[in-house]
Amino acid sequence: MNDNKRINVVLAGQGNTGKTSIFNYYTGSHQHTGNWAGKTIEKLEGTLYYKGYTIDVLDLPGIYSLTTLSVEELIAREYIIKHKPDVVINIVDSTNLERNLIFTLQLLELECPLIIALNMVDLARKKGVEIDTGKLQKKLNTPVVPTIASRGTGLTELMDKVIEIKENGHHPGVIRYGREIENAVDELSPGLNTAGLLYPDRWIAIKLLEKDSEITKSIRETRPDLTEKKKTLANRLEEIHGHDSSLVISDERSHYASQIVRETATITPHQKPSFSDRLDIITTHKFTGYFVMIFIVGGMFLSVFKLGNWLSSVLETVFTSWHEWWNINVGESFLAALSWSAIEGVLALVEIALPYILPFYILLYVLEEWGYIARISFLMDNLMHKIGIHGKGCISFIIGLGCNVPGCLSCRIMESKRERFLTAVLVTLVPCSAVSVIVFGLVGKYVGIIWAMGLYLFAMIVIFAAGKILSKLLPGEPVELIMPMPDYKTPRLKTILYQTWDALKEFIYIAAPIVIIAGVVIQAINLIGWMPAISSFLSPLTVNWLGLPAITGILLIFGILRKELILVMLAAYLGTTEFAEVLSPVQMITLAVVSMFYVPCIATVSVLWKEYGWKRALAVTVIEILFAILLAGLVYRLLTLFGM
Repeated sequence: MNDNKRINVVLAGQGNTGKTSIFNYYTGSHQHTGNWAGKTIEKLEGTLYYKGYTIDVLDLPGIYSLTTLSVEELIAREYIIKHKPDVVINIVDSTNLERNLIFTLQLLELECPLIIALNMVDLARKKGVEIDTGKLQKKLNTPVVPTIASRGTGLTELMDKVIEIKENGHHPGVIRYGREIENAVDELSPGLNTAGLLYPDRWIAIKLLEKDSEITKSIRETRPDLTEKKKTLANRLEEIHGHDSSLVISDERSHYASQIVRETATITPHQKPSFSDRLDIITTHKFTGYFVMIFIVGGMFLSVFKLGNWLSSVLETVFTSWHEWWNINVGESFLAALSWSAIEGVLALVEIALPYILPFYILLYVLEEWGYIARISFLMDNLMHKIGIHGKGCISFIIGLGCNVPGCLSCRIMESKRERFLTAVLVTLVPCSAVSVIVFGLVGKYVGIIWAMGLYLFAMIVIFAAGKILSKLLPGEPVELIMPMPDYKTPRLKTILYQTWDALKEFIYIAAPIVIIAGVVIQAINLIGWMPAISSFLSPLTVNWLGLPAITGILLIFGILRKELILVMLAAYLGTTEFAEVLSPVQMITLAVVSMFYVPCIATVSVLWKEYGWKRALAVTVIEILFAILLAGLVYRLLTLFGM
């Protein structure tokens, strides 16, 4: 294809700016995910065909700066410089213009072709904020296009501007800061063009004064003679301003962004608080906020239980006669039995797991799209500090309720290595959607919803206790919570369905093959007569200590692959989903407890390995196995003692 008809576009912006909505609008079904080379961070790419052009769209991770505080920030700036995209679209939240412009200024420092997508202009107007896009464009010397991504407004004009820049070219002007900083940058810049770095000289100079660790290390290796000069200039800035040179640069950007807002935005205060403002007061209040949180989160789990039970019952009715039909029409040979075990595993997955996972993800993404998840983090900040982390860790916990893998990956939002590791360990104790299948499909359905909710409360107590212990063992103190509070906005069905489908794809593409293989292996072991030997070998643990049927030993082994396999394979092996016929209420609760805590799934262990090293991953795995077995055994004895 003619390179002149191909455009490479990068979407860059902070979290909650509508970046994902814009990416989905442009790429639709022509998108795919992967990982950045050598990283566990997800990479989103897609293709758009428009006006004779093939436009490749890359969605950079949501970040708040271009420093080296996180892997995502390093990936973003390296990609922009090394791959030199034709256009970088910076999505800016109009309702938080000043905070977003600080990131915009850092992109302008990179001297890349830039377009500003001034998003959520409708919400800004509702808050009494009117932004003069002409003045803003002139001030930044780069195109500005007002958009409302949730409705698709302005996105066609935005892509037209991309094509215009491709055809005519555009390079934004240089942003100039205060005299002292500019003098230091001018003195430092000339010697940098021989350092072998791909970044603009001016940008390198600013980063050196900002004490960026990666750039400082590179300069020290390539141009050690400049190290002393950089130190002299940084010291001069610190003497003038009275604080660290990195703060001087940061303050200057903030001041510049504030000046731009004063010159380009008109704010008309509301005579009375809007509905969103009044709602925010209630949901973040130190008393009413917690009642609202309990009501919303409790209602979410109750809805998942009710919907899951109903959908599971409907599917059970549909599938109930399939086994009999198979035996009559296919037979009961060895090969037929293996084939049916594969089919039955998938049917059990659809009947037992999907009914609970689907409504869970939908409701989770409704709360996220609405903007309520950030309020939970704010409310939980004090409690989080007691276990050695701050309120942002609550976001990782909530994500972990869906799946521990992205929950552990999201721990990168924590500021220090200590907090990232501590949060990741606690996330592995959070009952994910796979565990929720066991809690709702077993305990909730047959023992009662009160017992199911009690298990989640019990998990919270265990996580809190583990956090207290780990915070004492790991030296350091949690930093204060600093995070943006997004405005409430009406959840969009299309966005929620996109997010739910992305979550379910992993469940369908990964869980289904594992279930089929595991089902066939277990059935083969059973048919060739090995099952009694394996069950007998594990019975001192499963039967004598945990009080469970001997078969659960091999199920717990396969459960390392995915937790919902425990229940799915149990149904496939027993040939029924009526678990009350084979398990007592005490056994159901015991099996749920050991499943919640005994080991993260293999995917979560691999993430821990990549993020924190094999020694820590192995330690977490072994300790959690021993802890879960000990705890579940004690629970079994206590419940039996009290005559349940």
